[in-house]
Amino acid sequence: MKKWIYFNIVSLLLIVSCDDIRFDDVPPSPPTNIRTITGDERVDIYWDHSPESDVAGYNVYYSYSYDGRYTLIGSTDDNYFVDTGCENGVTYYYAVTAYDYNNNESELSRDVVYDTPRPEGFNQAVFDYHVSPNNSGYDFSNYQVVAYNDESADFFFEYYDGKYYITVWEDTDIQDMGLTNDIYDISYAPVNGWVSIKPGENIKYTEAIVGHTYVIWTWDNHYAKIRIKNITRERMVFDWAYQLAEGNRELKRNATKFDRNNMPKSISRN
Repeated sequence: MKKWIYFNIVSLLLIVSCDDIRFDDVPPSPPTNIRTITGDERVDIYWDHSPESDVAGYNVYYSYSYDGRYTLIGSTDDNYFVDTGCENGVTYYYAVTAYDYNNNESELSRDVVYDTPRPEGFNQAVFDYHVSPNNSGYDFSNYQVVAYNDESADFFFEYYDGKYYITVWEDTDIQDMGLTNDIYDISYAPVNGWVSIKPGENIKYTEAIVGHTYVIWTWDNHYAKIRIKNITRERMVFDWAYQLAEGNRELKRNATKFDRNNMPKSISRN
């Protein structure tokens, strides 16, 4: 009786084991709904999980054009990936494949997905141009404080008649995007709604309000944003992001979508 029970248990285990180890050559379906979030020398990439139950992970690829050659940059077993090997101002196209436990890999995802990372900065200060004219302007292209009337100044800060203002010259545009939680809330520069220049003036200005984010369209066709963190009688402190690619409106990066203590997998390219 004991031998019969043992024989049947072993037979059952063999059947279960053989049933679990299924070999196939059918790849999963390509991932869908690929999307990215712009960063500073990084791009956050997300997609929907493939529906097949035997998906083991995903491969992430990049190219410099949609129809170009795609190069593998890394793999992950989740549905997000951070490409930290990016160069600011360069546009990257991304595609994702799914692979199963038998190493069958899907075709590249078909979504047209591209992103252009851009630099950003925090806790920058400029000063009232009536008091410190040489330290009242900011030049996004060189990431530095300049004089309000410097040719490279994209905006300057001033206190006038009891109010604070962000001021730009007539060849630059500015728009108050309203109250935001942080610098990342504004994803893209707007198409219209810019502050109008007043007759007889060569400047445009809008009231500077703590907690508001402002988008600036520079004279040389670049987009930037600043968010005011603090204002005193003498100075304004702000965070900023600037798009190096001419005419590109992408301004955002990921801030709160995932727990920052549990960051997505990332990889750097050489």
